[in-house]
Amino acid sequence: MPDLSAYPITRKWPAQHPERLQLYSLPTPNGVKVSIMLEETGLPYEPHLISFADNEQLSPEFLSLNPNNKIPAILDPNGPDGQALALFESGAILLYLAEKTGQLIPEDAAGRYQAIQWLMFQMGGIGPMFGQVGFFHKFAGKDYQDKRPLERYVEESKRLLGVLERRLSDRQWILGDSYSIADIAILPWVRNLIGFYDAGELVQIERFANVTRVLDAFLSRPAVIRGLAIPQRD
Repeated sequence: MPDLSAYPITRKWPAQHPERLQLYSLPTPNGVKVSIMLEETGLPYEPHLISFADNEQLSPEFLSLNPNNKIPAILDPNGPDGQALALFESGAILLYLAEKTGQLIPEDAAGRYQAIQWLMFQMGGIGPMFGQVGFFHKFAGKDYQDKRPLERYVEESKRLLGVLERRLSDRQWILGDSYSIADIAILPWVRNLIGFYDAGELVQIERFANVTRVLDAFLSRPAVIRGLAIPQRD
């Protein structure tokens, strides 16, 4: 049985199954990337809810695993060379899990880098820009008198959706016929933009028929349905 006692995070969130990968997360767009990936691959894991309402992401125990105080993070007792591995950043975790399981990433080098480039597209563009739309449209930023920041982020989000729309015009998934970590990274953010952020009308989502087509296919997958609710909120 693996011994995870050297990791302070296990003192606040004890592992009931220390032989399984430990997931520390919240069902946000970045968080569900990893829970969906774990559900898709079938890798055994144990989820732990990190409560932002209680500022648990700022606790010493969580910071010992992720000094950037963001979710998700993982602790894999069965990491490379049989050693435990602690890892943060959702994109890095997706790559790690894809390579660990040999799933949801092309085997050939060219295909692998195609997947990585779309993963970077999400991390550098989709996530930050859609998140800013959420802030200025739904949260505290909506009360700002100056609407130029919202307008800027809405226009950039439309541009990014246009990139996706063209990419998906003749493809079933972002890489083509094969579902991959690129879809798992990007589509939860599209769902959040038009759902939780209620910005579908704002970004004119009806203009992006291929994006919504692929989003619907994504949301119908059983592993996605399960992953979107993990970890369960209290």
